[in-house]
Amino acid sequence: MAAEAEIEEGAKPEAKKSKKMLFIIIAAVAFLIIAAGGAYVLLFAGKGAPEAAHGEVLPAHESFIFNLPTMTVNLNNEGSGQGAFMKLTIAIEVADEEMMTTIQPRMAKVIDAFQVYLRELRKSDLEGSAGIYRLKEELRRRVNLAIAPAQIDSVLFKEILIQ
Repeated sequence: MAAEAEIEEGAKPEAKKSKKMLFIIIAAVAFLIIAAGGAYVLLFAGKGAPEAAHGEVLPAHESFIFNLPTMTVNLNNEGSGQGAFMKLTIAIEVADEEMMTTIQPRMAKVIDAFQVYLRELRKSDLEGSAGIYRLKEELRRRVNLAIAPAQIDSVLFKEILIQ
């Protein structure tokens, strides 16, 4: 009987180890399945062509680009003796060709609004990507005010030089 008691006591740690190992294996397999599912969603979700409700492929959004002349303006120097200037080439993205013909007669107002705004900028206002993004959004807002009720989609920078 003493031999049987020793065998039973020796079997319990192995059973605990095998249960612990089984739990670790199940957890690892579950983790791998979840990770694979997440990777699939991240890599392949949204890659297909957009489809309408009846299985028809939607046409791609076509936009038109309207190029503005290059503008060179003196920046506000904040009372310091250093003068700074900015050279800017901009394009405006519009939804259709009809919008381009609507905007064309109002381009003088757009350029005037740009010149007035740009001359008040300081060099520090244009630092970093956040400064350029604010400039882009403010120019888009001013275009939309100048050509109202027509609206543009976005302002595109072709060239920015600040010196």
